[in-house]
Amino acid sequence: MNKKRIIKDYFDLPEDVLTEIKLEYPFGFSDNLITYTSKDGKKISALLYETDEYYYLARMTKQEAIDIIDEDEDYDEDGNLSDEFIEEYSE
Repeated sequence: MNKKRIIKDYFDLPEDVLTEIKLEYPFGFSDNLITYTSKDGKKISALLYETDEYYYLARMTKQEAIDIIDEDEDYDEDGNLSDEFIEEYSE
């Protein structure tokens, strides 16, 4: 079975996918970015997240990845996902 690939900017992903991404990357995103070349030959960085049905590529630069964590209230001042968030959304 081939998984469908979804490439979107981070903030354009559905809220439930954002929650799953946070749980997958509780210490931030910037060290987990991959780089690929678009069909137009442009280098793009993104965060890979895989489910049973999809490959998500959440586009963001390294600086955007840092800013997202800095501004997200679900992460503490050290860039770690809060225990409260983990407890609330973990299965």
